[in-house]
Amino acid sequence: MTAARLLARRTERWFVRQGTPTMIEGYGPFTHVLPRMLPALATIAIAGLVWLVPLGAAGYGRWVLLALILASALTTWVLLSVFMRRLPQITRRRTIAILVGYAAVPVIVPILQDTIDDTPDSDPAQLVVFFAATFVASWLAVTYGLVALLKGAIRHTVHDLRNSVNLLGRALPPLLFVTLFLFFTGELWQAMNQLPWQRVGLVVALFAAITILAAAARLKDEIGRVEQDLRPEVLRQACRGTPLSGEEFDEPLRPRKLDGRQSRNLLVMLAIRQLVQAAVVGLALFGFFVALGLIVVTPAVAEQWIGAPPEPARWVPGVPAAMLRNATLFAAFGSMYFAVVSMSDAEQRRQFFAPVIEQIERTLAVRAVYLAVRERA
Repeated sequence: MTAARLLARRTERWFVRQGTPTMIEGYGPFTHVLPRMLPALATIAIAGLVWLVPLGAAGYGRWVLLALILASALTTWVLLSVFMRRLPQITRRRTIAILVGYAAVPVIVPILQDTIDDTPDSDPAQLVVFFAATFVASWLAVTYGLVALLKGAIRHTVHDLRNSVNLLGRALPPLLFVTLFLFFTGELWQAMNQLPWQRVGLVVALFAAITILAAAARLKDEIGRVEQDLRPEVLRQACRGTPLSGEEFDEPLRPRKLDGRQSRNLLVMLAIRQLVQAAVVGLALFGFFVALGLIVVTPAVAEQWIGAPPEPARWVPGVPAAMLRNATLFAAFGSMYFAVVSMSDAEQRRQFFAPVIEQIERTLAVRAVYLAVRERA
């Protein structure tokens, strides 16, 4: 392998760690996606076989069996991850073998369960749906680097405490102005007292879906405004801390057009950063409303609003369940409201999107240098 090709390979690993694997030239299912999916698919298949087949006959040793399953799954994941990093390309024959083996697990499990006494039978349809959903989730996570993007967004939020405090200081006052007085509505407490947590979860999922749709529609404009400044001094600055840090250019590089998958990858990067910020606001709102309810809403007041003794919370003794459900509802609504408003307000968009826009511009600059290095290889 030439030095230029080795440098390109290291840069491709950098793209993967940054959560932008689609920037790799020739990125496709057989060359990149399936090799990186193999550890997850093998781990799920092995854990499913070991868990579903002998667990029913394990008796008191099922917890020991569970520990062995977890240890085996972790070992399988690590070994396969190391092996696949050294495999430059997976052949079509190997890909078909992997997919056939993974698809055979939902068929093998019921057969093995019938041959083992005292093992509960599994619904084949449910197994097929579970393994298919796991495959699709793994495919999307690997294709668009979702795990790396989520880690980066959380790391940015945790380490950049100043930005988080600024975020809460700007977001909470208008959100409390919109939602505070609704928290003391007796009819809402009556509804939340009888609404099961499953339905509360559906309401939260509905707010999250609206947030994602609004973010997808708005952030496309943000992607369109990203500029590719590929002057030599900009390229040197962008390549610092990457495998391309020693590259020098005497003239600007030409911008490279992004395909649809690469644009979606950058869109996902923006959306995840926005959703993590909205989640921080939601957690702060939840804590505020729980504290406010504990201070203001006494058990007698809660009983008067509800018309009956309030249902106690299962996990928090002495706290009405309606209070926690109300806090969850307003936290979800506040997160959605913040996400939509922050994308439409010019000042907040400039303040909270500037770091991630800079990261996207850096990624595009590194990609231009990476493509130039590949052409030399």
